[in-house]
Amino acid sequence: MTLPLFPSAWMSEEHRLLQDSVARFFRERWVPRSAEWREAGLMGRDTWLEAGATGLLCAGMPEAYGGGGGDFGHEAVILLEQARANLSGFGGGLHSAIVAPYLLHHGSEEQRQRWLPRMARGELVGAIAMTEPGTGSDLQGIRTQARREGDDYLLSGQKVFITNGQNANLVIVVCRTGGEAGARGISLLVAEVENADGSLRDGFRRGRNLDKIGMKAQDTSELFFDGLRVPAANLLGGASGAEGQGFFQLMQELPQERLIIAVSAIGAMERALADTVAYTKERQAFGKAVWEFQNTRFKLAEVQSQVLAARATVDAAIQAHLKGELDAARAALVKAWATDLACTVMDECLQLFGGYGYMMEVPIAELYADARVARIYGGTNEIMKELASRFM
Repeated sequence: MTLPLFPSAWMSEEHRLLQDSVARFFRERWVPRSAEWREAGLMGRDTWLEAGATGLLCAGMPEAYGGGGGDFGHEAVILLEQARANLSGFGGGLHSAIVAPYLLHHGSEEQRQRWLPRMARGELVGAIAMTEPGTGSDLQGIRTQARREGDDYLLSGQKVFITNGQNANLVIVVCRTGGEAGARGISLLVAEVENADGSLRDGFRRGRNLDKIGMKAQDTSELFFDGLRVPAANLLGGASGAEGQGFFQLMQELPQERLIIAVSAIGAMERALADTVAYTKERQAFGKAVWEFQNTRFKLAEVQSQVLAARATVDAAIQAHLKGELDAARAALVKAWATDLACTVMDECLQLFGGYGYMMEVPIAELYADARVARIYGGTNEIMKELASRFM
């Protein structure tokens, strides 16, 4: 079931055609396998190759680097349809709209040519390793070290909560390349963690696939670096190739990451609302449909108003971002508000399912569990509000 929405001003006819194609692909190819992936705790490498062949990867990257030649709107369409299909296990948004832009915007031409086409095909699976056991939203506190030795860096440290951690073979590692405290000594180093035969390189180890409250089909892992040898040519330093640019690079890219999280929250809320309206019109209680109780209709009218407002806000942010006008403070506020609201919406919707809403085989239960982490990753919502308040 779909509910009427205001048209999104940023969507072109090309975006709408992509939307139809992606929705059909998810519905026919991947939704039937979702239970299998939840049980396994990840989507296998075969799905990444399938995603690449279908055009789901790097849709916003230039065609010169193997991408779809689109814009952020193309990535947003895929994220929205993925959320509506309740496929939280696919880490393609991070791969395509977070990892790939770091390479496009901060990599050298040789780096772009070497990595982006293979990412677009799904041969390379991208991850970005920021968080450490003692450091989350405060990126200036990271301890992972990259010590220069000739033409290489020796990378040592531990990362945790890394999306795509079990599948990733191309990992952007936030690390220290200098002795300076705080932001100055931070660099981004791209680690190719597998050999040509698929075995792990010496000095790298994947930890366990973490057991989470939600997002059961998404591999989220610990990563361990113990003297992993990474060529100095893999430093993300742009034309200058200089160390110490990592914190600036992170701050430049984080607004898009936060917008991505908000976009996914919108798609999930729209799915939850549509499912709940359909369920309450079918479910009988006290001799009539649950929908016929005034409380049900009032609750869902309130939820619809919240979803419409959230969609309009995020649409405006997408439009601003496409024009290059979305700043870090606004992106932080949009992320915090949309993800806080998503948790409220999921709770209201689950309540109307009664006991069935608490059963994991009913999609609303999975949507409810998946929504919670969005208030934490990409920077906690408390940090988002602190960041935004500095510009008031």
